[in-house]
Amino acid sequence: METTARDFNQNASRILAAAERGERITVTKNGRAVAILSPVTEQPVPDHPTDPMGDDDIPVFHSGSRIDWSEGRGSYLEGFGA
Repeated sequence: METTARDFNQNASRILAAAERGERITVTKNGRAVAILSPVTEQPVPDHPTDPMGDDDIPVFHSGSRIDWSEGRGSYLEGFGA
């Protein structure tokens, strides 16, 4: 189901009832989607969903040596706009 922000404002109880019945509602404003209302389920929603790409193995890089920051950032950040 799709509705405009104005329609949602005027008919919120009807639209929320549709979500309660299991419908997923996209709310648009000036022709672009701004919100999605979906029914609450017992399944937890992950903080950072990875679908439809699946699990992402992010590489972790280790330099092999610890950096001594006691002297401040100094030249370590040269060239990075610091």
